Amino acid sequence: MTRFEKYAANKKRQAWRFGRFAEALCAWHLRLKGYRILERSFRVYVGEIDIIARRGDIIAMIEVKARSNISDAAQALGRRQRQRIARAAGAFIQSNPDCANLDMRFDVMLVSPWRAPIHLADAWRSES
Repeated sequence: MTRFEKYAANKKRQAWRFGRFAEALCAWHLRLKGYRILERSFRVYVGEIDIIARRGDIIAMIEVKARSNISDAAQALGRRQRQRIARAAGAFIQSNPDCANLDMRFDVMLVSPWRAPIHLADAWRSES
């Protein structure tokens, strides 16, 4: 393995760790706001949802974006990723019919070092 490959692998590992830390931080932040965490890192063949949380009659499908600054995090969610999250949300609802009558919402939480997470509720609507 070359020096560059080792460097790249180390950077990728650090980014993965920061992302997992950001998801855990966001889960605690949501709990403090009164949400109940139903799932973390929900993965199906059509997509992935970082956090699925419920508060009252609302079920929130939450994407966590962790970057070195908030503006980069805010710009990191593209159309294709939103579509994959929406498809994964449909799969979650199908496998959890007790959640079918809840109001579904797509949220984004932005994380950067040394700042509290920013929760953008109802950040987008599903195109389907």
